[in-house]
Amino acid sequence: SQVSLSAISHSDSASSTQSLSHGGVPELLIGLSYNATTGRLSIEVIKGSHFRNLALNRPPDTYVKLTLLNSVGQEISRCKTSIRRGQPNPIYKETFIFQVALFQLSDVTLMISIYNRRSMKRKEMIGWVSLGQNSSGEEEQNHWLDMKESKGQQVCRWHVLLES
Repeated sequence: SQVSLSAISHSDSASSTQSLSHGGVPELLIGLSYNATTGRLSIEVIKGSHFRNLALNRPPDTYVKLTLLNSVGQEISRCKTSIRRGQPNPIYKETFIFQVALFQLSDVTLMISIYNRRSMKRKEMIGWVSLGQNSSGEEEQNHWLDMKESKGQQVCRWHVLLES
């Protein structure tokens, strides 16, 4: 029973209003921009919604990890947000810059993974999404293309997270 992603994703910057009890899907609001002159790919991790801690009945402590991969899947660069504690709808508002030459922009993949940090240094993935060459879906592919065409303007989209 595949639901079309475009039907449930929100391309506006308005927050998802469903509460946890309505079974909202975990989503992440991402802002992308690219400056072709400087070769700066800017990713803003804005906020998440409906993050759940499956093991315990309390909101998770989460962080977002960004990994930039080259055309053969090797890691070029990575970074992560600081941890947001006990928030089902965390606001990150953290921006990360990757150096990517214009000619490489079509060949890189941006992996975005959301982790729940648990006790004793264990972590579990809440979900992930990828944009760029190996986009995880049509919405992600479109977001990347819109960013490339936006001439340096930030393009913000909600992305429904995929299960790990």
